[in-house]
Amino acid sequence: MSSKIKTSIVIDKNLWEKFKLKVSAEKGLKHLSKAVEEAIEEDLCESIIINALEEMLPDVRYSIEVRLVKPRIETKAEKAIREMRDSRD
Repeated sequence: MSSKIKTSIVIDKNLWEKFKLKVSAEKGLKHLSKAVEEAIEEDLCESIIINALEEMLPDVRYSIEVRLVKPRIETKAEKAIREMRDSRD
């Protein structure tokens, strides 16, 4: 992500002020743009990782299939939770 653009957004004023205060307290206002960029990257991290892996392994393609699996041992969540809670005492 080497090239940069300048953009404008419409955002709730109170939300923006809180964000600016947080960034300025932690890093200084000079880092405000970087903080916004990091927030966007965090939201898009899954796609960023996939793109990076595709660049590293261009000839490899995987398909993800999710199948429902029945547990081998019958379990009762309420019993397991009760045991964990009781062990804290």
